[in-house]
Amino acid sequence: MIARIKFGCIALIALTLSSVVQARSMEEIDKSGRLIIGSYGNFRPFTYFEDGKFTGFEVDIGNEIAKRMNLTPEWKPMEFDSLLTGLSQDRWDMVTASFGITPERSKAVLFTEPHYCTGGIIATTKPDIKTAEDLNGKKVSVQTGSTYFLALQKIPGVQVRNMSSDNARNALLTGKVEAWVTDKFVALLMRQKEQDTKGAARPLYLGDLLFSERVATAVKKDNHELAERYNQALASMLKDGTYETISKKWFKEDVRCQ
Repeated sequence: MIARIKFGCIALIALTLSSVVQARSMEEIDKSGRLIIGSYGNFRPFTYFEDGKFTGFEVDIGNEIAKRMNLTPEWKPMEFDSLLTGLSQDRWDMVTASFGITPERSKAVLFTEPHYCTGGIIATTKPDIKTAEDLNGKKVSVQTGSTYFLALQKIPGVQVRNMSSDNARNALLTGKVEAWVTDKFVALLMRQKEQDTKGAARPLYLGDLLFSERVATAVKKDNHELAERYNQALASMLKDGTYETISKKWFKEDVRCQ
């Protein structure tokens, strides 16, 4: 999901400077009774719409976190690359949208404890493409602003096609690119869907993980009390079995960070 925004120097400076604006304090959040959560609405199975309802693994996690904080979650699905900017402008209290923890992002936001671990994987319709070296000279689709995009910049010879999450997937399935780099759970779900579809035009093969990452919720740099309350709620979920139940509902396995 996900984990995913590439920060250039200008964006980092802008986000860092804007963080001096005071976020809603925990007292203000408690008084309002609402926890406003910025998210991305098109990253199945983590955060997406189905029959008009916002759902997914991270939505279930966020709803349970809010419940344990005695707050009502108020989700704000937006374009992925606007989420951290919106956080810096106090449009929401936190961002839950498969953001991988990176040193660059950590300069601009405060990350909570991670709520799952994953990695960027190679997905392809060609069984001979398996490794990073195999991507040399190939056209590869990837989501704009993602850690997958950053990983591809380090591989020589890759012809990167930067686009939305859906378009990156569809570019592979329609043969416009030779590989797609995405979250491993997204790819696993897509492969299962292809296997379950009779007459699927292109079988999906999964290659190597290019990297592993921890995914967490982001709050503003100065909002330590909110991060601590979040971490306490997450710890209680991990301890009492609620997290495992939610995880197995979506992935049939426990995806917590070990």
